[in-house]
Amino acid sequence: MPMDLSQLFILATLFFLVGMLIWGRYPVGVIFSSVAFVYFVAGFIPLESLTRQIVNPGLITVVLLMLMATVLNKVRLLEVWANRLVRGGYRSALAKLLTVVGLQSAFLNNTAVVASLIGPLRSASKKDAPKLLLPMSYAATLGGMLTLIGTSTNLLLSGFISEAGLPEWNIFTPLPMGILLFCICLGVMLLLFPYLLKPSEVEETPREDYLIDARVSEDCPLIGKTVSQAGLIRLDELRLVEIVRHGQVIAPVRAYQTVRPGDILVFAGDVSRLDLLSQFPGLVTRGHGQDIPTDNLLEVMVSGESALAGHRLGRVDFRLRYDASIVAVRPVTPHFDLMKGQLPMRLQAGDTLVLATGPDFTARNGVERNFIPISRPMVTKFVRPWKSHFALSTFLLTILGASLGMFSLIKGLACVLVLSLAVNLVRAQELRRNVPWQLIFTIASALVISYVLNDSGLAAIFANGVLATLDSDPRLSMIAILLLTALMTEMMTNNAAAALMFPVALSTATALGLDYMPFVMAVLYGASASFLTPHGYQTNLMVMSPGGYRPRDYLRAGLPISVAYLGSAAFLLPVFFPY
Repeated sequence: MPMDLSQLFILATLFFLVGMLIWGRYPVGVIFSSVAFVYFVAGFIPLESLTRQIVNPGLITVVLLMLMATVLNKVRLLEVWANRLVRGGYRSALAKLLTVVGLQSAFLNNTAVVASLIGPLRSASKKDAPKLLLPMSYAATLGGMLTLIGTSTNLLLSGFISEAGLPEWNIFTPLPMGILLFCICLGVMLLLFPYLLKPSEVEETPREDYLIDARVSEDCPLIGKTVSQAGLIRLDELRLVEIVRHGQVIAPVRAYQTVRPGDILVFAGDVSRLDLLSQFPGLVTRGHGQDIPTDNLLEVMVSGESALAGHRLGRVDFRLRYDASIVAVRPVTPHFDLMKGQLPMRLQAGDTLVLATGPDFTARNGVERNFIPISRPMVTKFVRPWKSHFALSTFLLTILGASLGMFSLIKGLACVLVLSLAVNLVRAQELRRNVPWQLIFTIASALVISYVLNDSGLAAIFANGVLATLDSDPRLSMIAILLLTALMTEMMTNNAAAALMFPVALSTATALGLDYMPFVMAVLYGASASFLTPHGYQTNLMVMSPGGYRPRDYLRAGLPISVAYLGSAAFLLPVFFPY
């Protein structure tokens, strides 16, 4: 049956959506929200249905879990274990690391789990870091699919199920099959990774590669002037990032800061351009920043969900917005060249930044959402052990109570957050700063798009096309959904792949007259199959620069894992979820 004009219009917007996601220039939330807005304005979804998507239980649960992660990120647990995890031989260390990370990621935010271990693992075992960081990312991905709260994608699918009026899932619905898949992939990694990942020392860029400093002499004519009046704030290929005054660091440097005798002016950029400083009488160049304090230098990565990705640096005032200035940028390219001198025109997800941070950096809005720490944690950990124990125990008791049906997960998480505020585990402004707006827009918009695909009949058309191609074979149709979801996850993001494939999976089950579970679970497991590219899943991107990986490393290490995972999933899905 030919498509009508409305279906053709929706199809065109879907092609636009997929193309923009693959291009990766703009944040996922912006792309999804734009398409959802077009559908609303065009009348494809009524206002009452739109508002119902925004208050979807799955979306509310995601928000509460992300806010709970603000508390749990302060727990000193994984950092304490890091040295113990890498003791012994490589296979022993790998088995311990993957097991702990996988189990943690089943209940905690897997991005936070990986972020908390990158620095300690690099410090504990620099030579073996490339052999540990990528497997750790894979374990976090695999651990996330073990429970309903392991990833936002699982909760997104749960929201789709709730919206469709189908029986709600339990927290541990994916666990039985997920544990088996996890063990299979763990065995493959223990067997092959000693040969696929080679040990190598990840070179850390010395300070002298991007910092140079000059001392203000007693008779310098610039004394008393502001750095702006003196023309120091920004030279052609050098940027004034901090001032060291009597052993104290002033960073970032504001335009109104005055020059004083004895100040050490620290510049970032092309350190070969000493001639740019020689034009200022009374500035004595000292060298390449060997003796200046570096406690305020922080290495961070631009997160995959950062609102800064795709933005021009000239439009991002780091000094004002984040109380920090950019010292250097390592673009997410195959060669990882540190860019000195002129900064790149646009930031990309995965770019590594060296920042000179001020005292207010960690308190600024959006810092934790936009940046993932690499060199050291940005979050102040609990000093008193009882706080760590209290936070973990109340969270785990909430999960247990919700899984036993004693109360809803939403009520339990809301009560734990209120209790955390009451006992001063977290402050209200911390929770406000960490509201995941980007994720909220993405999931709410994904729910809208899924509604439109179902309501317009376009999902049914896609499903009938799949069935016609595969002679209405249920097993082949389920495998096709699994593989297509996995492919889309590698090309865009797991949330996007799940949002686009869920309506097709549900329509396929309806057309065959079979139970929906094997087809929808194929989407769930397929959306967790990101092993081949650095951009398919955020944790893959996080370890790219610290581990010194190139795209071919992901393909070489991820291919056997992907084959084992998808092959096992195709065989096990009808066993655990009969048609």
